[in-house]
Amino acid sequence: MSTFLAIDFETANYSADSACAIGLVRAENGKITDERSYLIRPPSQDFFFTHIHGITWPDVIMEPTFGELWSEITPWFEGVDFFSAHNAGFDRKVLKSCCDTYELENPETEFICTVKLARDMWSVRPTKLPNVAEYLGLSLNHHDALSDSRACANIVLAAERDGWGHDTGMEFVGERYTALED
Repeated sequence: MSTFLAIDFETANYSADSACAIGLVRAENGKITDERSYLIRPPSQDFFFTHIHGITWPDVIMEPTFGELWSEITPWFEGVDFFSAHNAGFDRKVLKSCCDTYELENPETEFICTVKLARDMWSVRPTKLPNVAEYLGLSLNHHDALSDSRACANIVLAAERDGWGHDTGMEFVGERYTALED
């Protein structure tokens, strides 16, 4: 079993550095060990996605910027085998953009995409987070950063229980998946 960090960002607008919330869920040895979410004050007051996540400028005006929050959340990113996110390209881009904006060192840890993992492991389609959560029987309050990151962590944990390993991957053989050999 691995140690990993599931991450979910909510953004205020089309700018990748406009994170207005982050959900962090850490898992170790097959179980969730800690979780936390934070509201973040983005660099701009422009909120175009309130209709998706419900967060507004007045909700975050007194919250720390990503740069101010970084020292508090850095320990979450340390000592993990990988990060996981649903549609990992999005969350990877937001993390990198926020780090760049505030001149912070971007963690170089590998991202595992739970969209791809769900497709490869269980042939789930469509693979939007609510679809995968329903398939696995997970509770989800979609677009709540903590709920989304918790669902993402539980997708990885379910895959590990079904034989997926970060270091081994999986190969489809007949009606089941088997670990890849070196």
